[in-house]
Amino acid sequence: MTKSGNGNPKENAGYKAAEYVRDGMIVGLGTGSTVAFTMDRLAERIKGGLRITGVPTSIQTAMKARERGIPLASLDDVSQIDLTIDGADQIDPSLMLIKGRGAAQVRERCVADASKRLIIVADSSKLCDQLSGPVPVEVIPFALGHVTRKLEQMGGVVVVRDGVKKDGPVLSDNGNIILDYHSGPIKDPQALESEINNIPGVVGCGIMAEFSDIMTVIVGENDDCRILGIKEE
Repeated sequence: MTKSGNGNPKENAGYKAAEYVRDGMIVGLGTGSTVAFTMDRLAERIKGGLRITGVPTSIQTAMKARERGIPLASLDDVSQIDLTIDGADQIDPSLMLIKGRGAAQVRERCVADASKRLIIVADSSKLCDQLSGPVPVEVIPFALGHVTRKLEQMGGVVVVRDGVKKDGPVLSDNGNIILDYHSGPIKDPQALESEINNIPGVVGCGIMAEFSDIMTVIVGENDDCRILGIKEE
């Protein structure tokens, strides 16, 4: 347990994750409010002499990192990422995830796949006994109707995610449409992930069931953190 005592679970988790970053690392930077706290702490450490390169998973993350003075590179510029710090919307006991509330799940998966280690930061509200969705699905516009019909045939409810302060659907940083697939409790996340991702026109869904062997989950609480999965080095 790591004592922080500031009463903000997200900040506690975000700051704890920053402790895993070592000088000279290439660090994947996820998208979301909890990772923003990690970037705050990394910015403080950079002012103290820490040298890192961040690989952002979204335009929003890149903007926030630049504001904090974190040097950046693209995924094309690096052969491997030492450590990625990211958030999640749901986390089950096997450390399978649902991600994508910020519509960045495709880029997040690419960065995670290039990483030696993945740290997920969350508060306890993200822990669940069983994943239940909704599952974000990124779809190329040409295949929107086709993918919607395929998902409906699988037995769930499909909703095109509407934008906020704009008319029309949410578009990912890749220019694609985001659907939310509601299927209820997910008995086999790996199977559903494969089934959705194999639909032609789907770029990627938000179930991530393949990273538990490199994953540490930091669960922020009011005055400490719990560590799940791979322990501290």
